[in-house]
Amino acid sequence: MGHDAAVEVSALAINVTIPEHLRWTDTRRGEQFVLTTLNVRLLPDGHLATKAYGRPVAGGRGGYVSFPVPDGEELAALLSEAADRAGQLWTAHRGLG
Repeated sequence: MGHDAAVEVSALAINVTIPEHLRWTDTRRGEQFVLTTLNVRLLPDGHLATKAYGRPVAGGRGGYVSFPVPDGEELAALLSEAADRAGQLWTAHRGLG
């Protein structure tokens, strides 16, 4: 690829473990889930979008179901810190290994 051509990046996403004290439960299709992971996407306009994922409280695997992330200062701070850290890691990448 030449230096004159812009590389189109269609998505940037990270997964963030939700600290124990910030986890919550939600119900989908009659099954209760504990939310343990955030998937954070960087949108083309520079804003972040996120969904939460987790596992059934009753055990087992359950389906790969997304949940909305509630508003809250602590979760917002976690998302911001995670995005900043991801940027540092991307900047310091060492290429294919």
